Formats: sequence, C-alpha cells, structure tokens
Amino acid sequence: MAQLESNDGGGGKKKKGGSKQKKMSMHVDFTPMVDMNMLLITFFMLCTSLSKPQTMEITMPSNDKVQQGQESKVKASKAITILLSGKDKIYYFTGEPKYNDPTSLNPTTYKSAGLRKFLLSRNVDAVKEVEKLKKDKSDKLITKETCDSLVKIAKGGKETPTVIIKAADDANYKNLVDALDEMQICSIGKYAIVPITKQDKDLIKSYELANNLPLSNLK
Repeated sequence: MAQLESNDGGGGKKKKGGSKQKKMSMHVDFTPMVDMNMLLITFFMLCTSLSKPQTMEITMPSNDKVQQGQESKVKASKAITILLSGKDKIYYFTGEPKYNDPTSLNPTTYKSAGLRKFLLSRNVDAVKEVEKLKKDKSDKLITKETCDSLVKIAKGGKETPTVIIKAADDANYKNLVDALDEMQICSIGKYAIVPITKQDKDLIKSYELANNLPLSNLK
C-alpha cells in the first residue's frame, strides 16, 4: 500500500519572510502485490494441465506360434519392404525380393501422394475399421479401453500387410521417423525395422543405373 510521508525540512520552524512548506514523499509497499502474484502462480500451477510427452507406438511381434508353411505364405503375399536411402530417396517392393530384377523396385516419396497412398491402398479394410471405431469412441458408444483393444485387433488382422523397413547408412533419422509416422497414419499394425543387406543395396544401385539416376552413396 502507498503511504505518504511529510517532510517539513526544519522541524516545524518557520523561516523569516516566508511560510513553512511541507514536502511530501511517497512510499509504495509491494508486499501485498508479491503475495497476490504467488497466489496466482500457485493457482495456475494447480489448475493448468501440463503438456504430456508424446510417444510413438511400436507394435511388438506376437508370441503366437504358426506353422512353417503358413508363415511363409503370409510373408510372400502380404509383405512390403521399404528401403530408405540418402537424399530423401525411398523405394519399396512387394512380396519376396527379386534381387536380379531392378524393375521390381518402385520409387516413391514421403508425401501423401507417395508412400501413404500406396500403403492405404494395401490396407483399406483395416483403415475403415479403425476410423469407425474412433468415431464410435468420439460418439461415446464405446469406451477408450474398448476402442484401443479393437483397434489393435483390426490393425493386426490376417489380411493386413506386414511392412519391413530397412534404412541405409546415408539415410537420416528424419527419414526413419517419417516412415514410422506413415505406419500410424495408415493403420499398419505389423511392421519391423531390420538392417539393410548388401543385396538390398545392390538392388538400389541396379535400379538407379538402369534409370540413369544419381547413384546413392551406399557402402
């Protein structure tokens, strides 16, 4: 609070030939304001929700045992292999690798009309089911726990594709994160990150040579 202090400059004695003049000085006490600020800070700390760290969901392999013949059949018919190279280059092939056939490799991009469009076309049923479940959750027809459980089942269905991601040495970290983001956007529930092989690198070089493209820096 503000307080006024008077200063007569002479102990109340009048000077000859003139009247006594009082000088006023102001003193402001900031203590109540500090207390109020502390109360406001405490209030906002208790009532405001702090930002939560965002984590990336990664689906781990299942422990369910399958027969050898069924495992090979699923891999051959539903497998999609994505190869990440330097300078934001990205390629993919479907089914079993054909390392002697450069035409089996398909170039694409990280844009929505590239890799995302292709993955969505191979995972149409699961995408529709996941969208329906999320809508049911927003309409409060099912709980969040039920939705999460059913979404996981829809993403891991037998007819959904299995994506294998391989990154070359000259691919940057952003390329890998962008590829993983597409797995979430396209409702891909079965995917894995595995080391790239020499055969994969040779396939990329063969494709680039056949199409007169700048060669990737693959070691």
